[in-house]
Amino acid sequence: MMLPVAQLPHLEHVLQTVSVLESVVLSSFGPEGGQVLFTRDTGQVMLSRSGTKILTALRLEHPLARMIVASVLNHSTVTGDGSKTFILLLASLLRMIHTTACKEPNVSHTYNPRKAAVASTARHLAKRLLEFALEDLDDLIAMGVVPYGCCLPREDFTLKTNSQKSIPCVEKLLVSFFHSRLGQTHCDFFSHLTCELLNNWKLKNDHPSVSLQFINNSLPTLHTPVSGFPISCSRLIEGQVIHRDFATPCLQRDKPLAAVILTGCLQPKLLSAGEVLELGCGDQQIAENSRKKRSIVQFSAWAEKSLECAIANLQRLGVSVVLSAVKQSAAVLALAAQAEICIVECVSEDELSLFAHLSGAKPITDCWMIEPDHIATLTFCRPILLGAHRYVHVAFHDSDKRLMVKPCSLIICGAGDGQTDQYVCALHDAIRMLLSAWEPMGMTASKRTLQCNKTNSSIAENQIPNSTSSQSCLLMPGCVVPAGGIFEFLLHHALLQHGHSCSASDDADMDILAVSQLLANALLSVPRQIYSHSPQCFLQTQTRLLRLVQSHSKHSDFVDKLGQDTILKQCENTCESPLDEGIQSMHVYRDIDMPSKAFMFESGLESVSCKYSLLLAVLQCLSSLLQVDAMLPIRTASRSEELVNISWEGTKEEAEE
Repeated sequence: MMLPVAQLPHLEHVLQTVSVLESVVLSSFGPEGGQVLFTRDTGQVMLSRSGTKILTALRLEHPLARMIVASVLNHSTVTGDGSKTFILLLASLLRMIHTTACKEPNVSHTYNPRKAAVASTARHLAKRLLEFALEDLDDLIAMGVVPYGCCLPREDFTLKTNSQKSIPCVEKLLVSFFHSRLGQTHCDFFSHLTCELLNNWKLKNDHPSVSLQFINNSLPTLHTPVSGFPISCSRLIEGQVIHRDFATPCLQRDKPLAAVILTGCLQPKLLSAGEVLELGCGDQQIAENSRKKRSIVQFSAWAEKSLECAIANLQRLGVSVVLSAVKQSAAVLALAAQAEICIVECVSEDELSLFAHLSGAKPITDCWMIEPDHIATLTFCRPILLGAHRYVHVAFHDSDKRLMVKPCSLIICGAGDGQTDQYVCALHDAIRMLLSAWEPMGMTASKRTLQCNKTNSSIAENQIPNSTSSQSCLLMPGCVVPAGGIFEFLLHHALLQHGHSCSASDDADMDILAVSQLLANALLSVPRQIYSHSPQCFLQTQTRLLRLVQSHSKHSDFVDKLGQDTILKQCENTCESPLDEGIQSMHVYRDIDMPSKAFMFESGLESVSCKYSLLLAVLQCLSSLLQVDAMLPIRTASRSEELVNISWEGTKEEAEE
């Protein structure tokens, strides 16, 4: 018997599903957003502003809802940001597609095929939107958004001393991120702490993406969560924290220590994995058992002697610390304690890998095969008490000269386990966001000859030249624009201009005009929600930004006159500064003279590359949603039914035999 086919997921159903998700995340969206409180069946509560946390905490039964959340998670896993904006843009696009599809002249209002016609038109618009984004969106961003932003300089990648007058652009970018994730209270503290982490792990004379990739891969090992302490106790400590305790007493020494990484057992085993020791009984087995007994006694004596020699060999080599991937026997621990050798058992593979990378020592399986390249030199190895747990704290000798970095571990404190976990996730997502920001956008270089020149000088890296429709635009990794909806306002204007220019041409494609206007209007939903507390501020910001763009397009020598006709708006204050002394932010004319709060400079910066990736992910999800023809419920057999079927099949086979 065939299972009944579920009702076709019409456009109204898709829009209703997305609207429900939108209503959940809107309360925590933007700088004025609050936190969402979730309660579990166990009575535990979760308080979060993270869109990813909120969406994954929902109990979703609708397949379309699960499909949307899966797309959001795929995007946020890569970029670390944009979960709430993803849902907001998707809902806005669906509403506008629904309105446009219902107004199509080929849609019948009297017959049943009307819904089919609406669905067909919606699919066509979603397909054209995705095609348009893949072909032209990158160029529009390069020509209409990038000239009004700046590039993150490499020397600005690290935290500066207090002698620096302005806040580094990287810290502004982090402030904007943590403000939306953790709120205004902790955003400055966490952005400063993250900059310190980046400063210590920055590889000299190397691209920042290399350090960011290393931190992103190693952060689960580099951080230690500590619950029950205020967030202000979070800090960086020198060296590496190994999340195990000493199995033997730790003796404090003032001189450098020698350590080895051991992946096997120090004491030889009588039986290896998979081997079986057979012991028989009876008259025929007496002689055999007597021989085996003598063999076992002889092996035990040899193993004990071998262990003593192994410990003596470690002493001869000056080894004071042994990091073991496996659990050692009681005999090993006793002899090691007598020899004043510290042993740390059951260290995770990731922590041993990081230790080997930072120390330069190679892991060894047999202690008799130890060579100089297997021995690591430590400045100290001592216990450290973090919260209710005691761990092993090590520091590496001459690491700043040998590794060109300052190895450090991050201690993240929170009032409870849930809050601490949120802080950890926010910091990890911030690293992903920075890594995505430093990746160049997928620009189609064949259209406007966009190039990404990584060998330019630091001054060239910090400047984005003026760009008009007849000029090429130099685009490099790390492009950012002021936060507060500036990206959406600029791209909205660029899309409308592009649509009008295409419609005015002889071979006009009306689809280009339709999708340009549709995407442009959908983008405004983001700043409209940001300024939802002050609609007047939304209109003022859009109007003044439009005046800026129009003034910018009228002056082809805009860059040459910036020193006389513009002022540099900083994120914290307003000050006059020539462009060759630092990074240019938003280009604002004197005759406009708008307050910095209108552009929300205090909220920091946003990555252009992350915004571009977000738009592509939303449009791909939109196209996939509208391609669904039917939803078929699948009945999964329970465990008892599977056993009955197996039993029945076995009985049937026996009967046939």
